[in-house]
Amino acid sequence: MRLPLVRLLSFLLACATLAAGCAAAPPAAGDKDVDLLLLGEQHDAAEHQRLHHQTVVDLLGRGRLAALVLEMAEEGATTAGLPRNADESAVRSALGWSEQAWHWQAYAPAVMAAVRAGVPVLGANLPRQQMRGAMADARLDAALPPEAMARHREAIRAGHCDLIPAERLGPMARIQVARDQAMARTLAQAARRGATVVLLAGSGHVDPELGVPRHLREDLSVRPVTWPPQPPKKDYCAELRRQMGR
Repeated sequence: MRLPLVRLLSFLLACATLAAGCAAAPPAAGDKDVDLLLLGEQHDAAEHQRLHHQTVVDLLGRGRLAALVLEMAEEGATTAGLPRNADESAVRSALGWSEQAWHWQAYAPAVMAAVRAGVPVLGANLPRQQMRGAMADARLDAALPPEAMARHREAIRAGHCDLIPAERLGPMARIQVARDQAMARTLAQAARRGATVVLLAGSGHVDPELGVPRHLREDLSVRPVTWPPQPPKKDYCAELRRQMGR
């Protein structure tokens, strides 16, 4: 089965960042006593999603989980109005879940654990209808230092197997910045003293130099974590070339 292009591109960008060496060990219990715990992943690594679930369950067991925030759902989506016994269909509907973009079963254990505990699950990704505007918004070029924007462009180039025209790298980097800003807004709004908000996102989004941490208030304590990379399950560059007709 062909991998949907939107998920393929997200995965490849995450792979590019992982290859740059930002992997880290899973957080120890004490490291979870922060305002914001940002968990990066390789999107096709089931072990990473298992670690997500494990971390969420641990925080729930200690009564510290304030909210679970997802790259996999758009900003504004929430399960806050659902009862604890809501079924998975109702949860997916509340989150506006796209199975084409994200396999529900990979994230369901962490999401449903939060719902069952009465903890809100919040979408945080930039809404799709805002992406075209972000691509054209030159103000986003100044949201990070020039060297950071250059790293964004390079990660996109490498992550897309040198198949993206050079003139598109800047607009695509703007989308990445806009997505990070959207996730940062949701995290800041959900933050609550004495508890921890968890973000589940691709590893590039939790990079302290490039991603969400650059757009957060300084008064929030933040712990970014990326899991050790795993070999891709398939040749994603070959898949991308087929989808782009190369």
